Amino acid sequence: MVIVMSSEATPAQVAEVVRRVEAEGGQAFVSRGVARVIIGVVGEVERVASLNLAALPGVARVKRVNSGYMLVSRENHTARSVVEVGGVPIGPDSITLIAGPCAVETPEQTLAAARMARVAGATLLRGGAYKPRTSPYAFQGLGVEGLRILADVRAETGLPVVTEVVAARDVDVVAEHADMLQVGTRNMQNFQLLQAVGDAGKPVMLKRGMTATIEEWLLAAEYIAQRGNLDIVLCERGIRTYETATRNTLDVAAVPVVQHLSHLPVIVDPSHSGGRRDLVIPLSRAGLAAGADGLIVDVHPHPETALCDGPQALVGADLVELSRAVAVFSSVMGRDQRFERLAG
Repeated sequence: MVIVMSSEATPAQVAEVVRRVEAEGGQAFVSRGVARVIIGVVGEVERVASLNLAALPGVARVKRVNSGYMLVSRENHTARSVVEVGGVPIGPDSITLIAGPCAVETPEQTLAAARMARVAGATLLRGGAYKPRTSPYAFQGLGVEGLRILADVRAETGLPVVTEVVAARDVDVVAEHADMLQVGTRNMQNFQLLQAVGDAGKPVMLKRGMTATIEEWLLAAEYIAQRGNLDIVLCERGIRTYETATRNTLDVAAVPVVQHLSHLPVIVDPSHSGGRRDLVIPLSRAGLAAGADGLIVDVHPHPETALCDGPQALVGADLVELSRAVAVFSSVMGRDQRFERLAG
């Protein structure tokens, strides 16, 4: 069962709903979004339903939810959500471009990439300080030093920072420096990490696991929401199939499917799905045509010397083409074009 509080509900009214539920032996999970509070209830449904919670002050509606991911389900929240990251909205009314280096290497490289990203129209800066790599011998990131570089670049450019956290023990230090915490494909079902980022009080980008079903992806998001955080953005980054011509297979159909099932924003990652620079723009167009709420792409001032994922990083002319693609789809789909005012 889900209890949706009105946008004017007070903390005392929320607390009274929780008290009533728990008095009947139920568990109440309070999740706070930008606009309203949602309370997920677990317990004997008939017993809780007899409380007539819909009549309590501050309650907008009470609904039974059939899915296992009741807090992120569109069954309980029919309007699609908007997540704000450092004042930048991600949701159905805009197309948000997130860009930056796959890995933070030096202050100079990160600042140059951020300036490239901003000229292309990006309103959020991505950059990896911690890099979970398949090979233990590959570049693993600069750690805390990388976080400091990202914070300095944010101060220089004004771009809020999105960066990955790979272990629950690092959540606090990453949250101290970043505006949005990213959970990568390899950690989508790291349940301790999901709970930790849910507790951190920062927006979270949850990438789909490379072998995960859509239901598993949404259940992973539920772990975050259950800890009180509804500011979650889902990222389709390609799944592993039998096809070897691309690094991964971008599941374009996942965008409308998830938007039908969940109120959370959905973006796509054309860089990690294609794995090649020449595929990033076409895959970006495909994702936007499917209705994605944004893109996250790799850029690098010198991709030939990049320590991580250089072959997929965009450079000058690519960024101009990407900016045009976002502008065209924003116009056609009636979405906000504020990125154009930031560019140039």
